[in-house]
Amino acid sequence: MKTRDWQKLFGEQSRLGKQLFTTTELANVSGTARRVINVEMARLVKYGVIQRYARGLYGLPEAVSPEGLVSALDPYAYMTGLYALMRHGLVTQVAAVVTCFTVRRHYHREWETPAGRIEFVCVKPPVYRREARGMAGPEQALCDFVYLALRRGTDPRSLATFRRLATLKPSRLSRVARRYPSTVARCVAALPGTQ
Repeated sequence: MKTRDWQKLFGEQSRLGKQLFTTTELANVSGTARRVINVEMARLVKYGVIQRYARGLYGLPEAVSPEGLVSALDPYAYMTGLYALMRHGLVTQVAAVVTCFTVRRHYHREWETPAGRIEFVCVKPPVYRREARGMAGPEQALCDFVYLALRRGTDPRSLATFRRLATLKPSRLSRVARRYPSTVARCVAALPGTQ
């Protein structure tokens, strides 16, 4: 296919809501072999027509959000921690890393992507609890953030400036905190505004 044909295809699919494409999908659409697709995609990346988001995943430049990329990289992962707290408006910092909890082990724990740095942390149930929309709710994100900070040996209060914690539902927060080690529940209860 010619460059303008690829641009047309990516544009049409983007309008329909599809942002990421695998090499297999692209090979099927163009009717060519995968090795030929890899060469064509490398050429299109070089010209800036598309962007390589991960191995075998392509899309339009700056069109893919971290949410879409995380679900494509690991369908079992959900975004949590500081990134989810930022999205819920519970911290003042901007997250430099999208932290994801998953039950799968990854060869690369951290991924540098055009959509930002993504970190996959393998945890076991009952700590792992994926919600349908792929992002932890505010109460779960807070507990996950505290759990990860304590697991790494740091004080969660030194990593973020919390705000609006009084908007969290106390009954839901205590129910969620029961799934974690008791140190997490004590640390969450000690945060100002969570009582």
